[in-house]
Amino acid sequence: MIRGVFVLGLTGSIGMGKSTAAASLRRLGVPVHDADGTVHRLLRPGGAGAAAVAGAFPDALRDGALDREALAGLVFGDKAALRRLESIVHPLVRRAERRFLARAAVRRRRVVVLDIPLLFETGGENRCDATIVVTAPRSVQDARLGRRADMTPARLAAIRARQMPDEEKRRRADFVVDTSRGRGCTLHDLARIVRWARRGRRARSRSGPFDA
Repeated sequence: MIRGVFVLGLTGSIGMGKSTAAASLRRLGVPVHDADGTVHRLLRPGGAGAAAVAGAFPDALRDGALDREALAGLVFGDKAALRRLESIVHPLVRRAERRFLARAAVRRRRVVVLDIPLLFETGGENRCDATIVVTAPRSVQDARLGRRADMTPARLAAIRARQMPDEEKRRRADFVVDTSRGRGCTLHDLARIVRWARRGRRARSRSGPFDA
């Protein structure tokens, strides 16, 4: 946590609308650090993590560059390989996050967001002043995932095996936002949370979650 900057942690299980929520927060003028987007930049040709990951996973190389689908195939279902990948990538992501927060402090941003898919699973909530979990009924989640061409049953099973159940995330969250009611409602709920955060409230002392 950075003095003078209120840090909101944003998370949610796959297909729950986290990307839409992050876009809505940017629309509200809140800087968002996208952990997944940072990983993409780190692993693209010339990225800070590309050479190290290629050295650890040479079978993921295609025409001299890392193929993310091939890399995913190598680590999903292989805990040792996943830990090896995370040991390379996670410190770089944290470094980028610290730079993001430092810039926010210099620019006197009152509220920022850390968009982290595995926020609770990795203890990331301890770096935040309050947390937001996006959720939706299972039927809505399944319908969204069914529209994703890149989602296979095996890949979905591997992702869900790593993610904390939605019910547990909601229990731990300071704010729960139901994204199934449409983008307008999601934006409205997030705007309320941002207004609350800009007043400098601290949710960490609360005994339980509360809806937006």
